[in-house]
Amino acid sequence: MNGSRIAAVGHYQPAKVLTNEDLAGLVDTSDEWIRSRVGIRTRHIAGPDEPVDELAAYAAAKALAAAGLAPADIDLVLVATSTAVDRSPNTAARVAARLGIPQAATMDLNVVCAGFTHALATADHAVRAGGASRALVIGADKMSEVTDWSDRTTCVLVGDGAGAAVVEAADEPAIGPVLWGSVPEMGNAVRIEGTPPRFAQEGQSVYRWATTQLPPIARRACERAGLEPADLAGVVLHQANLRIIEPLAEKIGAVNAVVARDVTESGNTSAASIPLALSKLVERGAVTTGDPVLLFGFGGNLSYAGQVVRCP
Repeated sequence: MNGSRIAAVGHYQPAKVLTNEDLAGLVDTSDEWIRSRVGIRTRHIAGPDEPVDELAAYAAAKALAAAGLAPADIDLVLVATSTAVDRSPNTAARVAARLGIPQAATMDLNVVCAGFTHALATADHAVRAGGASRALVIGADKMSEVTDWSDRTTCVLVGDGAGAAVVEAADEPAIGPVLWGSVPEMGNAVRIEGTPPRFAQEGQSVYRWATTQLPPIARRACERAGLEPADLAGVVLHQANLRIIEPLAEKIGAVNAVVARDVTESGNTSAASIPLALSKLVERGAVTTGDPVLLFGFGGNLSYAGQVVRCP
């Protein structure tokens, strides 16, 4: 086997929907204020009895079912999350226990909003190197648990959810080379810190960085896959803010691609945002089997990671 591929995807969101009107009852805001600044209409919020590993397990179970696989077929579980409450057992181990996956290697990766694309690259590397045959790669975050619901600059952004992908060996590479990195000196621009931990960010700094510095990096990810941006059928960026997604997608030059805009109905779900949005594109047929899709995560640390994948 010379590469790996995404065999199937799945996603999960909690049943509770929080609208902009609901938020207007909590803080000094309005539907018009939120839509004009971040483009979000609704977001899903998990209850106190819905831990992040439960969200992750639901999404993973759907991806397994879509791939026609049993839990025992998986030998690596990677969970990208920055909202796990406990240090041990880690979230991946708890997902494996919930699904009945025996003897798999289980690891969490905390790269915040860029977590899923980092985890996907890690799974690709593990499969290519022979360290795993099939991996579950999950992005899951419960951002509502680290949010200050009295701060209107951050509470209007967040949502909870999970997305998952099954990665397996393939004769032809269908997960392109990753382009990843970070800007450590700007790491404090996005934070989840303190006791209890709380999400905070320097919104204008993140906006300028994302819309000016990231387009050439995303284009280089396409080059590594041997493609031009115009060849892309889909673009799934981290669903941070519609005012970041739209200009970034335009500057990448993916003129023929469907651009995921799941942020409007899901909010910023951090590590869950890319697999969640990708799974929805696949589910509704906006992208089809074999289509080249750019996945590009960015955010906390400030980290980024992107690769072109072939749609399952």
